Amino acid sequence: MPLLSAAVLATVLALTGCAGGTEIQTGGEEDRFISGDGSATVFEAGDRVPVPEVGGTTFEGDELALADYEGRILVLNVWASWCGPCRAEQPVLDEVFAEYGGLGVDFLGVNIKDNETAALAYTENKGVEYPSLYDQPGEIPQAFRETVPPRAIPSTLVISPEGEIAARVIGPTTYGQLTGLLDPLVVEYGFGDPEDRPRVSEQESAEPEDTEEADDADASDAPRTEADG
Repeated sequence: MPLLSAAVLATVLALTGCAGGTEIQTGGEEDRFISGDGSATVFEAGDRVPVPEVGGTTFEGDELALADYEGRILVLNVWASWCGPCRAEQPVLDEVFAEYGGLGVDFLGVNIKDNETAALAYTENKGVEYPSLYDQPGEIPQAFRETVPPRAIPSTLVISPEGEIAARVIGPTTYGQLTGLLDPLVVEYGFGDPEDRPRVSEQESAEPEDTEEADDADASDAPRTEADG
């Protein structure tokens, strides 16, 4: 795999998520995970390197490989159920997943250094709808050592439809950061206009208003009593 040039690494966004991330040592010095601050690095089309040929088994027993997602934009998120920043960013991942599915974007989690029962309970309790590979030893992140390694828990890689790494976030991401990384790729590969996507937050904010209107209607239609005047 080609090594990254200094010019590529110089393209660092000032898009940061909440401070956090967990440091873990998975083996030798080259496999050490560092604390992540949510900073992102973007790789222009000519500077992107291919992802390694890796895959694994989901909690449901399905075999998936990164190559299965060629032709689509892939958000690859490394996480663990015991990781506080992972729990904090989960609503962000869920929201972006729901909004960008129609724009050529798929999500895949990689659960590492975790108990499988606890990890499965996490996905069920959180209602996570995209699949995750169970990788207790952390072999999938290690396979990225010569490219763009996801060195923190959590970390997120944005992979182009051609199977090349377009962006990396070290630490927890935010809604604005992740959508800002995805939008240029959606446009670049002709998947549509990101501005036309459904907004989960707008839908959720509208629900209480609808409920309140329904409650008011019910109240006006209810039989009046002497106490009502």
